[in-house]
Amino acid sequence: MEELVARSNRLGADPRNTNYAGGNTSAKGSDVDPVTGQPVDLVWVKGSGGDLGTLTPAGLAVLRLDRLRGLVATYLGFAGSAGSGGAAREDEMVPLLDHCLHGRGGAAPSIDTAMHGLVDAAHVDHLHPDAGIAFATAADGEALTKECFGDRVVWVPWRRPGFQLGLDIAAVKQANPRAIGVILGGHGITAWGATSEECEANSLEIIRTAQAFIDERGRSAPFGPAIDGYAALPAAERGERAAALAPVIRGLASTDRPQVGHYTDSDVVLDFLAAAEHPRLAALGTSCPDHFLRTKVRPLVLDLPPTAPLSDVVERLRELHAAYRADYAAYYERFAAPDSPPMRGADPAIVLVPGVGMFSYGANKQTARVAGEFYVNAVNVMRGAEAVSSYAPIDEAEKFRIEYWALEEAKLARMPKPKPLATRIALVTGGGSGIGRAIAHRLAAEGACVVVADRDASSAAAVAAEIGGTDVAVPVTVDVTDSAAVRAAIQATVLAFGGVDLVVNNAGLSISKPLLETTDADWDLQHGVMARGSFVVSRAAAKALIDQGMGGDIVYISSKNSVFAGPNNVAYGAAKADQAHQVRLLAAELGGHGIRVNGVNPDGVVRGSGIFAGGWGAKRAAVYGVPEEELGAYYAQRTILKREVLPEHVANAVFALTAGDLSHTTGLHIPVDAGVAAAFLR
Repeated sequence: MEELVARSNRLGADPRNTNYAGGNTSAKGSDVDPVTGQPVDLVWVKGSGGDLGTLTPAGLAVLRLDRLRGLVATYLGFAGSAGSGGAAREDEMVPLLDHCLHGRGGAAPSIDTAMHGLVDAAHVDHLHPDAGIAFATAADGEALTKECFGDRVVWVPWRRPGFQLGLDIAAVKQANPRAIGVILGGHGITAWGATSEECEANSLEIIRTAQAFIDERGRSAPFGPAIDGYAALPAAERGERAAALAPVIRGLASTDRPQVGHYTDSDVVLDFLAAAEHPRLAALGTSCPDHFLRTKVRPLVLDLPPTAPLSDVVERLRELHAAYRADYAAYYERFAAPDSPPMRGADPAIVLVPGVGMFSYGANKQTARVAGEFYVNAVNVMRGAEAVSSYAPIDEAEKFRIEYWALEEAKLARMPKPKPLATRIALVTGGGSGIGRAIAHRLAAEGACVVVADRDASSAAAVAAEIGGTDVAVPVTVDVTDSAAVRAAIQATVLAFGGVDLVVNNAGLSISKPLLETTDADWDLQHGVMARGSFVVSRAAAKALIDQGMGGDIVYISSKNSVFAGPNNVAYGAAKADQAHQVRLLAAELGGHGIRVNGVNPDGVVRGSGIFAGGWGAKRAAVYGVPEEELGAYYAQRTILKREVLPEHVANAVFALTAGDLSHTTGLHIPVDAGVAAAFLR
């Protein structure tokens, strides 16, 4: 088992060998049956949904070989013979794999388990390398396989993954004793060996030999000549155009259900879109089932040059999106049977914009990113196939059988229920400490993708790292008083996750002084960060929210001081009152776009607060005549509930305002002050 996991990790770590979560590996051996005390032959195989690069022993399914191979008689009984009649009963074989499991725990067996159990070899690898799939999708793939590999690798025509495919490969190995593996038409490769080392070496030999054949024999421009005017825009201009288009495209891709986005401008994508054959090849769609289950059968491709006016591009994208949805619905109607699952949605998962790059979509950031990676795989496959032959993926009927396979539907049904803020993209200013940090953590815990924005780059980076990887949270450095910096932060947000849904104006500071000691600079600083800063952030965010057309939330972290006249606090209180009225004004103005604007009015948050740690606490403690370390308790005692307000309490209010239960609420201020009667809203 340890050898299997190590081999899997090595193979999965190199994208030339297989895509993320693609393929599976296995090893056969024996163990002692704890019931009988006798040896029992087993197969360890990567389970359903796992990834070779990160596989651990817990990701393996362990099955008894005698029971697994005993299913052959069951399958042939379904078929009445060894012919194709059993294909109609393939789905009935999958649940029977559970009855072959050995021991407790382990992963669920995948659809490819039969391949690993039935092939008479101690070790088996099934992989999805770009070079191998290029052969598998070439119009004359069988002849190319013979020419490239001789009798060391055998061609197996396309067959949907399942029990019969396992029987086919087992028969090929038995009939071809010199063979080290097979090319699976339209799918990938399978290799085997007597030892783990031999199996891995055979897998790598197939992949590297196929790639060398393509490199040595292939045409130099497989995608055809460059199209005039379709070259990639310069990097800075490309980023600007991508940021302008991202909210629009995400809104279109979310017509049926909200999606998270991913953007890439890799050379692979840009070069493909600059070549003459890209419209034809993109229309043929992807081939490997692993690919099109993530990317849909084909992408939406913009047919305008990158220098076209932005307004023309947006209008054309809307037209193409409507046509894409109609075409997808027609595809579903052509192939759906009475017992097919309902259509899952007609929006594209991949949108290609010449000169700019690729936008990919999914239910979360990882899914969106992986969909984009898979389309890059598909481009590499097309390049290889076109270099030595012509690209000829499996037909649409077969793609539909995979996409709307009952087993695929069952897998989707087993996925956990989405969290309340799943698919929502949040930007939190002042997110590097205190209340902002608590809000960022809470929103991420409830399923949101979070951009942690702060003037202090290291603090923003630290909080983003606390939350998780870049599929969940990213840092942005921004001074909210700088309009250009705020615009750049919104651009970074939409490029990181596809758009923006939830903006929290939390950045703030305070200087506690009597009126006569408050300087012009004190006033300007506090109003610059909180009054002006909130306005600048809201203005930039509203542009993206309106372009996106999905509604959204803007939340202001104001203060009880916006309505409570505390001593020695004129600049801070006035700035917070400005914020409070921005909530009302923007709620009225943006409501027609489905954008809700609300506020939270906390009492003084002492523990964990960046403001209080920066000297504000000492000044307020002096005002009230209490030791600074007792300021939180002092604030608590003057409230009705006698409770101290903490950062997480403010975060709770932000979640309550944005999680959906208050969907018809806008222009509201929620007090989070444990009850300060003088700050009651009237």
